Amino acid sequence: MMELFDLKGKRALITGGTHGLGMAMAEGLGRAGAGLVITGTTPSKMEKALEHYARCGYEASGYIFDVTDEEEARKYISVIEKEAGPVDILVNNAGIIKREMALDMTVEDFRRVIEVDLVGPFIMSRLVASGMIERGGGKIINICSMMSELGRDNVSAYAAAKGGLKMLTRNLATEWARYNIQVNGIGPGYFATSQTAPIRVKGNPFNDFIVSRTPAGRWGDPEDLAGATVFLASKASDFVNGQVLYVDGGILATIGKPLNEP
Repeated sequence: MMELFDLKGKRALITGGTHGLGMAMAEGLGRAGAGLVITGTTPSKMEKALEHYARCGYEASGYIFDVTDEEEARKYISVIEKEAGPVDILVNNAGIIKREMALDMTVEDFRRVIEVDLVGPFIMSRLVASGMIERGGGKIINICSMMSELGRDNVSAYAAAKGGLKMLTRNLATEWARYNIQVNGIGPGYFATSQTAPIRVKGNPFNDFIVSRTPAGRWGDPEDLAGATVFLASKASDFVNGQVLYVDGGILATIGKPLNEP
């Protein structure tokens, strides 16, 4: 059974894999045996990330480029495939969020979120898919969000992008299944990361809301994403296509507790 999840001999490209959830998913792929290619936009973060992967014993290389720049991305995909090897697994993780109410958000800010969170995955998927088709298949994992399904105050651009990414996942799966490429998504819930540390304090209204709203009763640990990532990257998911796997502790499965229930 374990051979279904074995990624030895595979090469995984993780955009935005220098920190946070991207790093957690990359670590999971590394533990399953995949060689890692990490992209980012900040040299100092890349240096620290590669040192971390080396300490963990993972084979990893890093490249700095903007996934929204098609020509730059095309150039680096060519370099990556020459230097590191063919890309068997693509994880479109790079993303940004702009928290602002729709009436206050500029069109420029809205467009930038769409560019990074939706256009970037489209560009990267197209560039990598051509090689996958030549080699007879591959795996593409788009990092969606609970906002692919739900609305919330002050994240209109992010929700629009992640909703679009869910549908892009389904459409690419429809077009590329004939080439033995499986395109799926992961929708993380609320996770304990360095970015959420300031609000993950008992008594903080948002922290208490998340813990009480999530059936699992806690924030997600980045490690919780590793299994889902390996599954969608491995032979175990060869007949899974166009799906979004929500790793959210059950938050999307319920409307919450009654108001008078402790």
